[in-house]
Amino acid sequence: MSEWTMLTLVGRDQEGIVAAVTAVLHKEGCQLGETSMMRLGGNFSMMLMLSCGAEVAVLEALSEVAEQFELRLHLDQIEAQLHDHRQANVRVTVHGADRIGLVAEVTAVLAAGGLSVLDLCSDVAGSADKPLYLLQIEGVCELSAEALQLALRAALDEDVQFSVDEIETLLG
Repeated sequence: MSEWTMLTLVGRDQEGIVAAVTAVLHKEGCQLGETSMMRLGGNFSMMLMLSCGAEVAVLEALSEVAEQFELRLHLDQIEAQLHDHRQANVRVTVHGADRIGLVAEVTAVLAAGGLSVLDLCSDVAGSADKPLYLLQIEGVCELSAEALQLALRAALDEDVQFSVDEIETLLG
């Protein structure tokens, strides 16, 4: 069984980050597992599962790229569970005035309903004087979408709009 690490890089979004990082990983003979890369508020964030032979050499080579692009770099040993994919069966979409605590309130209700979050994305829209918070969560839950919707309706303010939809996944 391979040893796996989680590489995290964060910094100001710039062209060429992904190409430079993956070129180093390729040169150092790293196997990539699951990855997630995205732009958030003008910053770029990367999380990559890696299996590499010489971790010290990889860290040195990545440090040069991190310095070039002014990225913060972090590496952790992890227990990889490749090929253990769970398919989301519920999607929750929330729109409301941006305020502190909205994500905590929504996720507390969903957790109490047994939802396991697989993916959470959020964005701030609207304007500076009237910000709108957009939240989308996909997860796995044994409760029905209707039951989650009732729980959210009981817990959230009337000015928060939301929907809970079942996701039909065709496998085969």
